[in-house]
Amino acid sequence: MATNLITSEGYTQLERELDHLWRTERPEVTRKVAWAASLGDRSENADYKYNKQLLRQIDRRIRYLRKRLEQVNVVHYNAQQAGRIFFGAWVEIESAEGAVKTLRIVGPDEIYGRSDYISIDSPMARALLKKQVDDDAEVETPTGTKQWFVNKIWYQTD
Repeated sequence: MATNLITSEGYTQLERELDHLWRTERPEVTRKVAWAASLGDRSENADYKYNKQLLRQIDRRIRYLRKRLEQVNVVHYNAQQAGRIFFGAWVEIESAEGAVKTLRIVGPDEIYGRSDYISIDSPMARALLKKQVDDDAEVETPTGTKQWFVNKIWYQTD
């Protein structure tokens, strides 16, 4: 089961997506379905079939977003988090080989389309939680244990 945590930025992004789907996408596709249906025989009408399927996908996503927005808990920055890695932290880490990565620990709903965001449910995030600058974190991977060194921690305040 995925964690129900989300940053305030992530919550706003889901709200915007829901608003866009409901006010822009759905009415446009509904008009296309109505137009295609008015042409008559729906069994061989590709426009009707495609847009009807698209409308079902949009409705499914709208239902999911409405339910998800009720379930998630928005986590705001707290000054007590300073100096340690918690939910919402930006972290610069370095591998034993010298590779440097910058990433942010966020909720599972926020990671899509972002290569610098990782879910709090991921092994990397779990290994980094509560660490401080200059700490080492051991991350279990399919190829074995990897060592990461924490270089920097910062938070994006609301």
